This record gives sequence, structure tokens and C-alpha cells, in this order.
Amino acid sequence: MSIGERAKLLLLLGRRGLRMAAGRLRGHPFIRLSFIPRKAERLLIAPQDLRTADGTRASEIYAGRFAFAGKVVISDGRSPFDIAAPSDEWAASLLGFGWLRHLRAAESGITRANARALVDEWISVQGAWDPVGWQPEILARRVIAWLSQAPLILHDADDAFYRRFLRSLVRQVRYLRHTAIEAREGVPRMQALVALTYAALCMSGQARHMRGAVKQLVAEIDEQILVDGGHISRNPGALIELLLDLLPLRHAFAARNIAPPPQLNNAIDRMMPMMRFFRHGDGNFAHFNGMGPTLPDVMATILAYDDARGAPLSNAPHSGYQRAQAGEMVVLMDAGAPPPINVSQEAHAGCLSFEMSHGLQRIVVNCGLPGTNKDSWRQVARATAAHSTVVFNDTSSCRFLESGSFKGLLGTPIVSGPTDVQMSREDRGDGTILRASHNGYGDRFKVLHQRALKLSTDGTRLDGEDFFVATEGDLIPQDVQDEFAVRFHLHPTIKANKLTDGHGAMLMLPTREVWTFNAYEDRVEIEESVYLSGSDGPRRAVQIVIYGRARRVPRVHWSLALASAQGTGGTRRRGEDPQLPLTAP
Repeated sequence: MSIGERAKLLLLLGRRGLRMAAGRLRGHPFIRLSFIPRKAERLLIAPQDLRTADGTRASEIYAGRFAFAGKVVISDGRSPFDIAAPSDEWAASLLGFGWLRHLRAAESGITRANARALVDEWISVQGAWDPVGWQPEILARRVIAWLSQAPLILHDADDAFYRRFLRSLVRQVRYLRHTAIEAREGVPRMQALVALTYAALCMSGQARHMRGAVKQLVAEIDEQILVDGGHISRNPGALIELLLDLLPLRHAFAARNIAPPPQLNNAIDRMMPMMRFFRHGDGNFAHFNGMGPTLPDVMATILAYDDARGAPLSNAPHSGYQRAQAGEMVVLMDAGAPPPINVSQEAHAGCLSFEMSHGLQRIVVNCGLPGTNKDSWRQVARATAAHSTVVFNDTSSCRFLESGSFKGLLGTPIVSGPTDVQMSREDRGDGTILRASHNGYGDRFKVLHQRALKLSTDGTRLDGEDFFVATEGDLIPQDVQDEFAVRFHLHPTIKANKLTDGHGAMLMLPTREVWTFNAYEDRVEIEESVYLSGSDGPRRAVQIVIYGRARRVPRVHWSLALASAQGTGGTRRRGEDPQLPLTAP
């Protein structure tokens, strides 16, 4: 680890340590236990819950079967809060109480009684405090769930339970107010502040905390939501998570006849176009920087709030992404540097990777991340090799904190990566050209990766070139490795067959549409891949790979074309451009 990387880690460690110390001091057991309510609390409103609910899961929960995050626990008559959690994800799901929405969807006397019983069990088992359940990220989700599902929990409840429920909720909100600063930066911190704002709006005795909660929330919105509407983590999925909370929060302000802060409205108005920006023709999000499966019902719910419903943006320079569309073809490209180290725990080393779709069919993809069991796949998914871009010497363009004394406190942030990412865009009469470069391999291998993509005007052809340029001088030094692999991960529904000349592949789509991949003088290989973001879990897939050495082959040209629009194509000599000059940026 370099001196600069260690300095960044020490700075992050110091800041996080101070925040945790402040949060734990404010949440000291003496403060928790000495709390006496000033007056009786009551609920004024219950915010909406926009997350998808499945009423059929209510019977499973009633039977003591708790299936979360890919793990199943059978309680066998015991309290689920007394059972050892099979994974951290499972524990977070159980203790966050988001599953209450499934009980509400069933809407019966049995499910209401079951909800009250499980809430009462938690109050008895962990209501005083628990090292896991009272972590600010989980606590925030539980506060939001209890407030949102209060009609379910409190319907037909007796006075004793009502008072017990409110006392517990007040205690949790008070503890969160003192420890929200301890929440991990990014989405968890924002959700903690959303929970506090919800409490100030929904609970009678919390109004005096409204100004402070809104002030903190606004500061976090300004910090996290970029000018173009993207999220500071560069994870498209963060937009979905936050809008599921921010949209009901805006409605809660209206329900209380209180004007929401302008920053909240402005943030939502910027985020909505970015939701459309990341979508392919089939409605699924592109898989960049931690994005997992797209839930169609959730997307439909969020987009129903989009009043503008205009065409998506094409250029998101603050977020570091580009979108190009022609005919039925959509190309999305990661053209940004890694996010700040404090919000990079889920970021990927996918600089200059791209995804391509035609109509309702995704063709070139990144591997993405599964919806459950993320920890099992995270290290693989974050590597550059899991993205449709160039990999040098089987090494990622970013370095992650994978081990050491800092990992337990900081997670696995990106500690180094591209620092200079250049991007230009040209919309011409014969198509759109995207040109980009990054220096993520500059320090280690003395090479810059430059990529150019051109979409034809009719959306039936994508030409690309990858250039390998020495960081100093005209030639890559002889004493460094120069092996490269240009990877194109294909969607699992695509069947690929290598052409007899070894320089291309034929792609068969489920629609029986045929596309041709052409690498001209370079040879291609078809290898196994895995598509992690399937709605039903990871799926087998294949990838097209072009191997070479950058000193001998400093320029690789390739194309993807609809078979009927392929034209003459064929083999060319290196340096000849059949469709364009894609000069280096």
C-alpha cells in the first residue's frame, strides 16, 4: 500500500472513529435508560410504503418460516429474535422489519395479530438495546417500517400494547437522533435522517425536533445528490433506494400541511430523469457500481411519480456516465472516476465498461451483483474482469481494501484507481461517437486505456476501438507486463458461436435476430461467464474475449452489427477504418 493510499485510509479511519465515538457517547446506556417521556405520545399520520409487498409471504411468517436474503430460518415456536442469524444480511432484514408490509398486504385479523405479537416479542427481547438491532442503519429501517405499518400493528390493539409500542418507538427515535452520525456514509446515513424527519412529522411529541432533522437531511441531500441527479456513490441502485423513501417523505410533509424543503423537491426532480437514463429498452437498469436486479414493480411505482416523463438525459458528467441511443439501440458507458473513498464500499472497477441493448433485448452487459448473498460474490463482481471493458495483466483498474486492520471498521472501499478520466462526445450526421480514457493502469503498467464507441444513425451497428498508449514517451516500457483482454460479457439469453475464421462470432438472440461480432485481424475466444443480476439468481453466460499484447497490438478494432445490416465487413489490415476514424481523445 502506497503512502498516499495509507494517508487516505488513516484520514477516513480518523473521521469515522470520531463519529462513532460521538454517537456511542450520546447513546450511552445511562442516557438510554434515564429517558423519561415528557408527555404522552401519539401517532398523527402513517407514511406510505412504496416497496413491493407479497401477501403470500404472510402465511410463511405466521408459520415461523423467515426467508430473507437467500437464507431460511424455521423458528419452531421460538422467537426469531432469539435465533442466531445465518448471515448479516438476514439479520438486517429481520431486525429492519420491512417484512411487515407483506403482513399488511394479506390484511386479515390473523396477520394483524401476528404483526403485533412479533413487534411485542422484539420489544421484550431487544427493546432495551442490542448490538446488532440498534445499529443506526438497521434502526433507521425499523423506525420507518414501524411508522409506515402502524395501521397494521395498532389496529384493534389494546391500550397497554399501544403505550408499549409508542414508548419503544420514542426510545428508538431518541437513540437514533444521537447516533445517526455513526451511520455509514451514503444511503444508510440518508435513510437515518429520513427516519428522523418521518418521526418529527408523524409523532406528536417530536415536532420540536423538526428543524434540526430537516437541516441535517438537507445537508445530506446536498452532499449526496449530484447536479445531474446521480448519487455520489455512482451506484444507480442508490437512486431507487432513496426515492422509495424521499417520495413518501414529500407526501408526509403535504399530509401535515407543511411545505417540504426546496432541496427535497429539487433533488427528486433531478433524480427522476436519471432513473430513465440508466434504463435499457426492456426497463432494466444497467449494471454499474453495485446495481443488482431491477424489480419491475418497484420501477413502475417510482416512475408513476415522474410528471415530466420526458426523454432520458444523454450526458451525465457529474455522475460520470454517458448514454447514446439510435433507433432501437441503447449504449450506456461508465466514463467516471471511482467515487470518494468514504462511499466506495460497493463501487466497482469498471471504468470505460459499457452495456448495449437493442429493442427489448440486452446484448452486452456487465456481470452486476445478485440481489441476495452479495458477500459471496462481491469480490468477483467488483473486479474489472466482471465488466465489458479492457483488463490489463488480469488486474483490476482499482485496488480494494480487502484485508488488514482497517477492514473491520471501513469495509472494503476503493483505495486507488483512475484519477484522470477524460470524456468527449460528438453527435454527427453519421452517428454518435463517445471517446474516453483512464489512467487506472498508469502507475503499475505505464499504459493508458482509451476507448471510442460509435453508434450508427439507424441503431444497427456499434463500432469500437481500444487504444493502449504509453504514459510517457511513445512506447510502453519493455520491463512491464503488457497483456490485455478486451471482454464483452453477453446476456445469458444470447447464444454465441465462434466463426470459422476465428476472428468473430455470431450471436443468436431469443427473438431469432442475428448479430455479428467482428474483431477483424484479432482473434476472439468464447469463454464462460456468469450473469449475477438475474431475477432468479446468478445464471450461466458466455463472454467474447480478445487477447493480445499492447506493445505489439496497440489498437484493437471491433464491431457489433445486426446481420442484415452487416454489409461487406470482412478482414482488414490493422490501421484501416471501415466505418470511421476513431482517433484517440
